[in-house]
Amino acid sequence: MKVLILNGHQPYEFAKGELNATFTRKAHEFFEARGDEVRLTKVSDGYNVNEEVESHRWADLVFMQFPVNWMGVPWSFKKYMDEVYTAGMDGRLTVGDGRTPDAPKANYGMGGTLTGTKYMISSTLNAPAESFDDPTEPFFEGLSLDDLLRPVHLNAKFFAMEPLPTFGAFDVMKNAEVAKDFARFDAHLKGTFSPAAAE
Repeated sequence: MKVLILNGHQPYEFAKGELNATFTRKAHEFFEARGDEVRLTKVSDGYNVNEEVESHRWADLVFMQFPVNWMGVPWSFKKYMDEVYTAGMDGRLTVGDGRTPDAPKANYGMGGTLTGTKYMISSTLNAPAESFDDPTEPFFEGLSLDDLLRPVHLNAKFFAMEPLPTFGAFDVMKNAEVAKDFARFDAHLKGTFSPAAAE
C-alpha cells in the first residue's frame, strides 16, 4: 500500500506539537513495518503544491493527523487544503465539481478522480470524549466527533476518497492519558488494517 501521511499540527508556544508528532511517527512506523511505501508531509514546515497533488494521486491511503483547533483543522492545514486541493481542480484530483451542462443542478461534489483511495482522520482534542454523543451535553448536543469533522470528510468525498474509521485522542490538554491513547491508537491501526478488515 502507498501511504501519504499529513501532519497538520500548527505549532504554538503552549502546544508545540509533540503529541501529534508522536502519533505521526507511530503511524509511519506501523505502515513501514507492514512493508508499505510511506510519504510524510509536515504541513507547518512548508510543501510544494504540485508535489502534494501528485502524492494524493499516488497514494492508496491519505492519513491525516491534526489537532482540532476551534472546531476545525489548524489554519496552516486549512491553507494546505486550499492550495493543494484548488490546484488539483485542474483534473488531477477532480473533474470540475461533478455537475455537467446537461444537469447543471445535479451531482455537485461528485467529480472526484481518487476513486479507490482511502483516508483516515486521527485527531487530538481538548474536549473530553464524554462531551460527544450525549444529547444532555449542552455544547455539542449529541454530535459525534465525525459530525464535528464533517467538513474534512466532505473535502475528501469531493475527491472521491473513501473513509476509514476516525481516531480521536480526547482531553489531551487537561486530563491526558497518553499511554492509553497510544495503546488505543495501535489497536485502531491494527484493527483497521488487519487482513480480516480488508476482506
